Amino acid sequence: MSTLDSITTGAQVGAVLPLLTAIVQRPAWSAEVKKVVAVVLALVAGVVTVAASGGWEHFQHGTLTFATLTGVLAASQTTYDLVWKPSKVAPAIESATSPKGSDQIG
Repeated sequence: MSTLDSITTGAQVGAVLPLLTAIVQRPAWSAEVKKVVAVVLALVAGVVTVAASGGWEHFQHGTLTFATLTGVLAASQTTYDLVWKPSKVAPAIESATSPKGSDQIG
């Protein structure tokens, strides 16, 4: 796998990750808590992407691992800010999957 393939794979995963993140997020959470959750989930998705695309031995190649993690993180944050949030898709998923009780964290 090349660096370009790693970035492309990471970007593809990152583009849809905000929709999955919205399932976990809660409308009542502060912006800071939501950002931390989004970044942690992006890093976890990046690790899973590296393992799935190249197996565990793929982690021996630091540049490819870093490129994939960076691609997932950058694409997830960018698509959320430019596509999923303005279109109200991610906020709608967030509201639909949140329990109706009070679940304040931040």
